[in-house]
Amino acid sequence: MTREREIQKVTLVGCLGNVVLMVFKLMAGFLGNSSAMIADGVHSVSDFVTDVIVLAFVSVSAKPQDASHDYGHGKFETIATFFIGLALVAAATGIIITGITSLVEWAGGAHLEPPGKMALWAALVSIAVKEVLYQYTARKGKQFNSQAVVANAWHHRSDALSSVAAAIGIGGAIALGDRWTVLDPIASLVVGVVLVKVAVELLKSSVGELTESSLPSDVEQEIEDIITSENGVCEPHNVRTRRIGTRIAIEAHIRMNGDISLSEAHDHATQVEQKLKKRFGNDTHVTIHMEPVKNK
Repeated sequence: MTREREIQKVTLVGCLGNVVLMVFKLMAGFLGNSSAMIADGVHSVSDFVTDVIVLAFVSVSAKPQDASHDYGHGKFETIATFFIGLALVAAATGIIITGITSLVEWAGGAHLEPPGKMALWAALVSIAVKEVLYQYTARKGKQFNSQAVVANAWHHRSDALSSVAAAIGIGGAIALGDRWTVLDPIASLVVGVVLVKVAVELLKSSVGELTESSLPSDVEQEIEDIITSENGVCEPHNVRTRRIGTRIAIEAHIRMNGDISLSEAHDHATQVEQKLKKRFGNDTHVTIHMEPVKNK
């Protein structure tokens, strides 16, 4: 099965789980009179939307390079990750506004209806299902080196964590009585904060890639070490790196003895390229510029 098909399979499994949880949690939230569970249901709606985004963009990113995209279509997957982050921000904003509104009403003396046990059961079921989906999706995302799938896995994990907050708030409101019904909207605020944190991390990584940020310094150091491991090659400099979806691009200048033949110099450069591809993947884009060693 191709990488694209595997990613689609993983995402469809998550999508099915999100549809079931979305309907279940929203029904439990409204029937159980729980703002925390309604907020959690909205979170599942955003999960479903992001599944659709991943399915749409991963199929595009899998296309090979063509005349209009010399480096392939990998960054479409990065764009999908960016949209996932935006979807989380939108969901978090709505949840936080609703939670603050309820708290203001409670502070003004309004009576908040206690949530029902149905909402609590929905939260507990959600925790179990979403943690299973997180483990499955994260494992597959790492296996296929897909940022969008890993991002979607964290979306599952954030939903599980938000359900934990919802369960605590709903359970506390039920167990402690009418004086503590405020725990329910407080829990919805916690859900919103969890969403914001996850969204910021996703947006930060995707914006960094879209704006051509370099790979971490330790990775660039590893690249230089790999280059100098080739006999006769020294002084790697002007090393430039970036990520292109699931691939990385490496450009580097290297120095060799100026008295060797062009054929021998080419062989050394080819060996460097093969070593880098062995470490970072066969689809790594490598550009090597050769220079003679400067006489001192």
